[in-house]
Amino acid sequence: MCRHLAYVGPSTPVGSLLTQGPHSLRTQSWAPREMRGGGTINADGFGVAWWHHPDAAALDHGPGVIWHGGAAGDPAETSPVSTGPVVSRYRNHVPIWTDPAVDEVLPQIRSAAVLAAIRSATAGMPVERAACAPFLHGGWAFSHNGAIPEWRAVLTSVAAEFGSASLLDAEALTDSAALWVILRGLLDVGTEPGAALRMVAGAVLQRSPRARLNLLLGDGSGVWATTWHHALSVLEGDGFVVVASEPFDDDPRWRPVEDRRLVRVRDGRVSVEPLDIEIGRAGS
Repeated sequence: MCRHLAYVGPSTPVGSLLTQGPHSLRTQSWAPREMRGGGTINADGFGVAWWHHPDAAALDHGPGVIWHGGAAGDPAETSPVSTGPVVSRYRNHVPIWTDPAVDEVLPQIRSAAVLAAIRSATAGMPVERAACAPFLHGGWAFSHNGAIPEWRAVLTSVAAEFGSASLLDAEALTDSAALWVILRGLLDVGTEPGAALRMVAGAVLQRSPRARLNLLLGDGSGVWATTWHHALSVLEGDGFVVVASEPFDDDPRWRPVEDRRLVRVRDGRVSVEPLDIEIGRAGS
């Protein structure tokens, strides 16, 4: 499937979180350790989101900048202006180890909150920049490590249950992008992020019990994550927290998260609780 990572703590170079440690996210693109049947490598693109104060952008890099280096007319890669932190992102559909921006550009950007992902595309889904996480909306960034069998029918039904926007609004023709349309709709009406993840995961699993749903969500100050089939670990350091599919180094403070759990990171504190979701009996 994919690998993802979120960081909150003191301001740090964005690029370093992609390359830090002997088993960095970049290394996991060709040598992952815990894919659990979800493929062998993660070479179908990558992305990274970071948060900054609106006043922190340079005059020529304000709201609407196309961080990915695209052509005129491409959708802006910076979220709409808000009173809170602004989230921006860089994405590419090529393997992360082939993109020089990881070493030459992203280390020059600093942030106190980062969410990144490398992609292993599910068979039949497009390999394109728009399909690469993180997906953005307002001040949110989202990543999905997993897969939803029969996702078109499943997510159409889930969207109808929650009164979501049309799944045609999804950025790409993938289960992750469509899932984000549903989840962001719940966030827009003020649903607590952990509760929103639990609601969406429960609705999907009721219809597709074999779905794999490691979800990762950030807003620039907090992180929320689920484990459903795939691996996840948490590192609590001196004033920082990292939530990641796999540890990027041998720091003894890393601890694995059990399966079927909801993780919350707020104010530098980590809480883990059962998801308490009953699996449906659908045949998907």
